[in-house]
Amino acid sequence: MPTVSAHVALTLSRFVDHVFGVMGNGNAYFLDALERDTAVLYTAARHEAGAVVAADAYHRAGGGLAAATATYGAGFTNTLTALAEAVQARVPLVLVVGDEPTSGPRSWDVDQIALASAVGARTYTVGRTDAAATTVIAVEHALTYGVPTVLAIPYDVATLEAGPVPDAPEPRLPRPLTPSGPFVDAAIRDAAALLATAKRPFLLAGRGAWLSGAGPALGALAEATGALTASTALGRGVFPDSRYDLGVTGGFGAEEAMQLVTQADVAVVFGASLNQFTMRFGSLFSPGTRVVQIDVASTATHPHVGSFIRGDARVVAELMLNDLAAQSGGAVAARADGWRHSVDLNGTQARHPGDGLAPDGRLDPRSAAQRIGELLPEDRVVVSDGGHFIGWANAYWPVATPDRMLMVGTAFQSIGLGFASVPGAVRAKPDSTVVLTTGDGGGLMALADLETAVRVAGGHGLAVVWNDAAYGAEVNLYGLKGLAEGPMRIPEVDFAALATAMGARGVAIHTVEQLDVLADWAATPADQRPFLLLDLRISSAVLSPHQEEIIRAAG
Repeated sequence: MPTVSAHVALTLSRFVDHVFGVMGNGNAYFLDALERDTAVLYTAARHEAGAVVAADAYHRAGGGLAAATATYGAGFTNTLTALAEAVQARVPLVLVVGDEPTSGPRSWDVDQIALASAVGARTYTVGRTDAAATTVIAVEHALTYGVPTVLAIPYDVATLEAGPVPDAPEPRLPRPLTPSGPFVDAAIRDAAALLATAKRPFLLAGRGAWLSGAGPALGALAEATGALTASTALGRGVFPDSRYDLGVTGGFGAEEAMQLVTQADVAVVFGASLNQFTMRFGSLFSPGTRVVQIDVASTATHPHVGSFIRGDARVVAELMLNDLAAQSGGAVAARADGWRHSVDLNGTQARHPGDGLAPDGRLDPRSAAQRIGELLPEDRVVVSDGGHFIGWANAYWPVATPDRMLMVGTAFQSIGLGFASVPGAVRAKPDSTVVLTTGDGGGLMALADLETAVRVAGGHGLAVVWNDAAYGAEVNLYGLKGLAEGPMRIPEVDFAALATAMGARGVAIHTVEQLDVLADWAATPADQRPFLLLDLRISSAVLSPHQEEIIRAAG
């Protein structure tokens, strides 16, 4: 007779293709049922945080609903930083965990419901008679609200016989948020009119625009109004016509392109939260720019927004196109005299090539980033840990679409989630090359799942470690303020040797010329090459432009 754990596994398998996890007492029977009775692929991580991170990256890379599993107690508490990141990043994820028995907590149990709630995740606890239905409820909550849910199996319930698995109802998901009513209709008409009459119109798209499928409508809107376009770091590639696109806004943007943005007289923002980094700490737009924001948030997310329309990015973009058509008395035509046709965008996204070696004799990260960008396979997914180095990949390694640039950790301002992102991205895009960019500090935190990355990705995986023997973001902020640098420094670690010990090929890189090893690796078929880790011995004295912005903002 199927157990409660089997009910959970079989029901969850209707909605997910992959589960990432670490086995323990609390989830052993769930994993047994998952392996024996479903077609779900299980990928073992080496740390519970890594399991949640891998599931998170799987979703962001286009894999669908994310799922992870861990045992109770220490296994669950190990997931909390990764769970908080998934909450902040609004990732729909189901975390299946063991929990204390229904008879009451044991000496090693903790209040897991309270801990999950503290980071913003709701817990659903299964029972003998409702395990399948509760699983569907947890799935529905994750998909409806775009957040993680915890699905808890009490220890003494896990092996109870529960009878045949019932036919649980399908989740009911909300339709795209469609604004309605005379006030919002007028706001949409006004926004369309602003764009139509603007001399220098500008459209900015974020991850919300990508998730809503707004790309074609935004492309048509940009063409109809002659607007220049750009994206947030998590929305790159949304606009279908790259000829008039300025790339990424904020500290990751090229300076000449960002200067053009300040000239916009009307800016309409779709599906972007306008955080401090996107907004260049308030300097992205000029004081005279009319800023309109379209988002599913309950209200405007930045004080520079002059008009806010709550709605799905695709829906509102299509309504604006309809209004433009009505205003012109027919089909929307391309605006031949638009701003995009009056400016020369050649060179606006150029980056500093670096100097090869920095004055301290170590590798200039700009030169390394540029050369790596030239050598990377075109079909790539870039996954990024957090830290000072984050600016190099964002500036020098373009990707085709938002699901090919994953920054797991940045929403919660965490580091140490890099290596575990690799297996998730690989499972979602198995034919692509997955490129990790991480620092030495974050890399050491995540070291357990270097093994997972090597094992799962094989020749489809490449890790670039920006090894400056320091916590670079701290050195280049607090060190500059005169604080003691001892706690900010890390004895130089041989990541190349660590990777080799894990079954990868590790290479220490001291000069740009040594990066030719990447050219040879990229030219070799993926099934004939090992996972490659490039241990870049870079200078900590070369600042990323986004770090310079942070320094200016901090005074």
